[in-house]
Amino acid sequence: MLESWNDTANTHAIRSYVEQVATKLPREERVAVFDNDGTLWSEKPMPVQLAFVLRELASAAERDESLRERQPWKAAYEQDTAWLAGAIDKHYAGDDTDVKVLLGGILSAFAGWTVDRYGVAAHAFVGEPHPTLGRTYRACAFVPMVELLRYLEAKGFTTYIASGGDRDFIRPFAQKLYGIPPERVIGSSNGLRFDPNNGGTLAYLAEPDVFDDGPTKPVRIWSRVGRRPLVACGNSNGDVPMLQFAGGPRPALRLLVLHDDGEREFEYVKGAETALDKARAEGWTVVSVRNDWATVFAAATLQVENHRSTTR
Repeated sequence: MLESWNDTANTHAIRSYVEQVATKLPREERVAVFDNDGTLWSEKPMPVQLAFVLRELASAAERDESLRERQPWKAAYEQDTAWLAGAIDKHYAGDDTDVKVLLGGILSAFAGWTVDRYGVAAHAFVGEPHPTLGRTYRACAFVPMVELLRYLEAKGFTTYIASGGDRDFIRPFAQKLYGIPPERVIGSSNGLRFDPNNGGTLAYLAEPDVFDDGPTKPVRIWSRVGRRPLVACGNSNGDVPMLQFAGGPRPALRLLVLHDDGEREFEYVKGAETALDKARAEGWTVVSVRNDWATVFAAATLQVENHRSTTR
């Protein structure tokens, strides 16, 4: 296993830790949590879910001219990626002013949608082309990380996704893409209401439920799993509390993915400065895309799914 990892000190550290835990701790204590965007698949030039949301916002602005001067519809309609990237950068720097505006637009865009309609649309969207990588979004999963999931599972670990992204966006494809079933996906969520008509449906409200990032991640992991993870993997400042939560009194494996390969993927540290400082200070394992991964993506030609979402 870990065939797509180079023979480096980091790879040896991962194997050494996992092998020791597998012989010393009972299976039920072996829990591993992974962030999604930037950790399990590529998050540039913007997170995949954000691209999905922006298309819906732009469509709404196309139908309603009054939205075209209001953020985030304005940015979506004008394809103003600078405003959107700035909102995310400000969030990781501790300023959520623009992220709150963006989240407000998201809540409005999907209010009234049923979870089934949303799931069908999300599943279809990840079969569409990434704007720069020459492959579908679904094909942007990191092969080494999928191999790590399988390796951990072979050693008795139960794996979870703990994402700042929307839980219901990830669930429709998590099983096929990562081998993680929907019930082991923890993430942000919108408010829901139950409608007993038409066979019983769940629909989204125009109000938030949980934004699963930063200090909220350990809270959500504990509430869903009831255990501290032994392995935690992330890539950004928002993952620091999750990595700190790992282990507790027991040794933990804390992995931070460093995007330093501009040829095969992307090269950036923005939004991860605090995490990298913490990793260096506390001895976390910083996984280099350039040095530690022999392969980044699976070899694949661009095959866009024929079906398009019919939810609009």
